[in-house]
Amino acid sequence: MVEDTWAALADQFADGAYATVKGRVRTYVLHRQLLEHLPAPPGRVLDVGGGAGHQSLPLARAGYDVTLLDPSPAMLDKARRRLPDSVTLVEADGAAAEEAVGGQRFDAVLCHGVLGYLEDPEPVLDQLCRCVAPGGLVSIMAGNADAAAVRPAMERRWEDALAAFGTKTEIGVLGLPTRADTVDELSGSLRSRGVEPLQWYGVWHFVDWLDLGGTELDPADTERVAAVELEAGRRDPYRRLSRVFHLVGRKN
Repeated sequence: MVEDTWAALADQFADGAYATVKGRVRTYVLHRQLLEHLPAPPGRVLDVGGGAGHQSLPLARAGYDVTLLDPSPAMLDKARRRLPDSVTLVEADGAAAEEAVGGQRFDAVLCHGVLGYLEDPEPVLDQLCRCVAPGGLVSIMAGNADAAAVRPAMERRWEDALAAFGTKTEIGVLGLPTRADTVDELSGSLRSRGVEPLQWYGVWHFVDWLDLGGTELDPADTERVAAVELEAGRRDPYRRLSRVFHLVGRKN
């Protein structure tokens, strides 16, 4: 039996982190960025490593035909409680996505917050680009290696911040080893697999810095915070300082 490494973190991740202002802002911003590129519903969407279904839920509500694939039974149990019956749940590793979905092709394939937990992301990148139909979208959210010093600096860990310049690995907020990517390198990886990058965005800016600096955010401000974050994610220099980025590409 394969150990469910996310079982012990499911509550903290799904019911804790995503329930905060910062978590809700992430879901909203990614959804709005996706809608700028997705075809009108009912397109078919595959959410690889979709966890508890936070990104799948607004897509399903908007009328998309969503399949969520995740290797964690604990996360899928969370998703099952949250998502409508119309969403298909598949228990499988992202590196085996094509086989797990029976060779189906999708109008969009999402992979948000997954690559950073993989020692070798190449097999999953292969699968993302194979599961998307010609003309379809690949959407990836990944850690921004160019802004690796932001978190330790905001937490006033100055020695760690100095060491973070030029590094791509850290122990993430969930206590797990993580790695980051650059927009240019990940764009090159998609191009080599027949997916042309269309646009990239920042995801967390001020909300992230405030949270890491210990400032408690008021839930009543969520809508206004989200509007600011959405705009910052489109613009330089703000998006370049985002701790995570969102890259969207189209299959040739």
